[in-house]
Amino acid sequence: QRHTQTRAVISHEIDELLANVDAPSALVSVAARRARQITNYHHQLGEGTFDEFPPLVESRSKNYLTMALEEVAEGKIKYTYKP
Repeated sequence: QRHTQTRAVISHEIDELLANVDAPSALVSVAARRARQITNYHHQLGEGTFDEFPPLVESRSKNYLTMALEEVAEGKIKYTYKP
């Protein structure tokens, strides 16, 4: 039964993420790109340069990919493919 509860939570979170992007593959690309931007931002803090964008959400996580996914889930980042 515990497995079923965990699975429902994960499914709900994925639905939140996919509401702000138009395809699962886009979610992967957007989150990876944003995580790299957050990584670069944190590395530049020590150098005194701020060319990259800071995180858009307050996160308890120190994982940059998690931060990026939280930004997508909260609607701070949206992606729609325009041909």
